[in-house]
Amino acid sequence: MRVDDLRPGWRTDFTMHGVAGVVEPHDDCLVVRTPSNPTFYWGNLLLLRDAPRDDDAGLWVARFEREITRRQPSSDHVAIGINEPYAGQHLPAWQAAGLELHVNAVMRLLPGQLVAPQASTAHEVIVRPIDWATEVDDIITLECADVHGFEPVAYRAYRERLFGHYRVLHAQGLAEWFGVWCDGVLAADCGLVRDRAAPGATARFQRVATHPDWRRRGLARALVHSVGRHALQAWQAAEVIMVADPDDVAIQLYRSLGWREFEREWCFERRSARDRAA
Repeated sequence: MRVDDLRPGWRTDFTMHGVAGVVEPHDDCLVVRTPSNPTFYWGNLLLLRDAPRDDDAGLWVARFEREITRRQPSSDHVAIGINEPYAGQHLPAWQAAGLELHVNAVMRLLPGQLVAPQASTAHEVIVRPIDWATEVDDIITLECADVHGFEPVAYRAYRERLFGHYRVLHAQGLAEWFGVWCDGVLAADCGLVRDRAAPGATARFQRVATHPDWRRRGLARALVHSVGRHALQAWQAAEVIMVADPDDVAIQLYRSLGWREFEREWCFERRSARDRAA
């Protein structure tokens, strides 16, 4: 199995994995490890070539533990992605084993499809790239303001290490991070990466987050539109990929700005005991 064989949602994750991770190809899967960030769930995973059978849950969990957890004891979660698009598969044995099924909509924006936001706000809103020398800590603090289901101290440490990886990508011209300042206060942020620093690249959104105190004011809409425009105009990207929860209200925002869903990807996750306790 090769990275080139992956569906777009998964393939665009490998911009990060190619810099920070160790990717080991096997016939039936890719093993991805990020030794410098072992608690990064989706930087330490198995990505299966084919849809698994229901009775294979124990085999794949044991494979994850052998390939990843034994090498990196801090990677005590389980993260298993499936390259084959989701078609409503029902695998009760996997969920009985404590593995949560996550299904995501993979969305694409092409040149000419970006729609200007309709909503306006009475606040002074500034959207711009962050200053990597002075503003990264502020971005991480914003992203840690609303942590559900994760132990907060370990979660912040993971985000700090992750931004170290983004900093490397930024130096290579492959990543940028954006903030929204509303009335002078940092209120929302998101990232953007691309697979090559040249026209015709595929760009991929990274985590769109709004501080709880600033939600429902149109800030995420302004942010996503501005960053999508940056990808298409400044980077001259051929497409901009977004992976979103199909049941979250935010997906309506992405659709209103021109993104179109073209398939669904799926994965199974079992959180670390530390995070389950939190």
